[in-house]
Amino acid sequence: MEQNKIVANENFDWNAFENDLGLYNNQSKESIEEAYGKTMSNVAVGEVVEGTVTEINKREVTVNIGYKSEGLIAATEFRYNPDLTVGEKVEVYVESVEDKGGQLSLSHKKARQLKSWDRVNEALNNDEIIKGYVKCRTKGGMIVDVFGIEAFLPGSQIDVKPIRDYDVYVDKTMEFKVVKINQEFRNVVVSHKALIEAELEAQKQVIMSKLEKGQILEGTVKNITSYGVFIDLGGVDGLIHITDLSWGRVNHPEEVVTLDQKLQVVILDFDEAKKRIALGLKQLTVHPWEALNADLKVGDKISGKVVVVTDYGAFVEVAPGVEGLIHVSEMSWSQPLRSAQEFMKVGDEIEAVLLTLDREERKMSLGVKQLTPDPWAEIEKKYPAGTKCTARVRNFSNFGVFVEIEDGIEGLVHISDLSWTKKVKHPSEFTQVGAELEVVVLEINKENRRLSLGHKQLEENPWNGFESQYGVDSVHEGTVAEVTEKGAIVSLGENIEGFCPARHLVKEDGTTLKAGEKAEFKVLEFSKATKRITLSHSRIFEEAKRAADAAEKAERRAAADATKSTVKKINAQVEKTTLGDIAGLAELKAQLENK
Repeated sequence: MEQNKIVANENFDWNAFENDLGLYNNQSKESIEEAYGKTMSNVAVGEVVEGTVTEINKREVTVNIGYKSEGLIAATEFRYNPDLTVGEKVEVYVESVEDKGGQLSLSHKKARQLKSWDRVNEALNNDEIIKGYVKCRTKGGMIVDVFGIEAFLPGSQIDVKPIRDYDVYVDKTMEFKVVKINQEFRNVVVSHKALIEAELEAQKQVIMSKLEKGQILEGTVKNITSYGVFIDLGGVDGLIHITDLSWGRVNHPEEVVTLDQKLQVVILDFDEAKKRIALGLKQLTVHPWEALNADLKVGDKISGKVVVVTDYGAFVEVAPGVEGLIHVSEMSWSQPLRSAQEFMKVGDEIEAVLLTLDREERKMSLGVKQLTPDPWAEIEKKYPAGTKCTARVRNFSNFGVFVEIEDGIEGLVHISDLSWTKKVKHPSEFTQVGAELEVVVLEINKENRRLSLGHKQLEENPWNGFESQYGVDSVHEGTVAEVTEKGAIVSLGENIEGFCPARHLVKEDGTTLKAGEKAEFKVLEFSKATKRITLSHSRIFEEAKRAADAAEKAERRAAADATKSTVKKINAQVEKTTLGDIAGLAELKAQLENK
């Protein structure tokens, strides 16, 4: 390329020019200044004018508005527009024609703010795409600088996919659409999501039109919920339900997939109208029942992991996607049945015996108790009638106590076989759950797996000795233990009680015995068969009174009889006596009558 030649004017008077030696007269100067002045724009303070960016550095942006000097604007006022270039036209507000440094003072921020409200409303009305600068985070979203106005960007309007880190958007310039304006409070709401939804909608239509059931696609894990996983198929979302993630049991999808993971999925079903796509992951692998060992048969031992425990049993995963049920009746030889939670919990690794296997129905049942011998098989040899042993109390009923001699062998101690002497109303008065109880085997029912046990039979029947000690009409001191409507329970000793009817509780002074009082009681009835002693307190003083009355009557009768006998003797003698004797006898008779 040829260089331009610069030719100097040899006749130019540099001395006159430098020293202003009248090269130009006053008239010429004025005309030149006037011509130069016409090239300058008239700028008024407070006016918004358009200028051209002439220089950009890290601190300042230089703008030429056609004035004799250029204006400087802080670079921070252009943060919303990182793509600003030299030569670009910008609006500026003239703050002063000449500041302290003799510099033209301009502001781009104020120029934007003066026209911002009109610009925002215009953008909403025209559905215009505008640029904004994300200033910071706030509750529920972000604050965006739009035309100098602080607008609100809701978190749900940032993108079509859930946002995990809001901070990555801070200090970024993005495109938005104005979606809502509150004219009264001058609040502006913008959306970035609205820009890409229209484009995605078009993509969805294309993708949905090409979908087929059974089609295998690659997608990215977009969101994980408790019920399933949302997969981004490249513009359209599909859902893998939790039951279609794995042939095995899944508690939460996070056990199988992670966010942003790429997966091969198969289309199970789709609704083009509702734009719903059902996807599957487990369908890409062979069903585990089909891969189950063909040699597995009933009676084999099999190990697995407990995945679910209910009251009626536990489900054990013997292979991914293959589960068997252990019914609670197959967990222990003991009867009656207990809750499965007492035997195992979720996560336990156990061994069991295969009881049933149906490959077509994909069902199997397992048992645990079969791993140990049936304790009832030789019950007669191990616990013949009369065997004494220690049992643990399992629970109560109104009629007795259920005890366990060993695992799988339980028996019943009837309430009547708890004590020879105590009147037990409920077994809980005698013992408690978990306590040890000495028992003796009374009867064995092997078919129904029942043992009749006794506790009182460990001791000799004390009623054999009570018969002679507490005979009818014998009197004993007792303490009123309990009073009821029908009478009172009377403690006669440490291990024996009697019953006193209510009418026999009356004391000699007319009052009634109360609980805790001691008194004398007479045995009215003794029955060894029914183990019952009937007592009376009233009978003691009533019989004493009758005896006193009888003694008094007998004494009177004896005195009367003696008087009659004496009179007879006197009358007999009168017939043999003289008149003088009669006078003596009359005196004797008078004495006897006085007596």
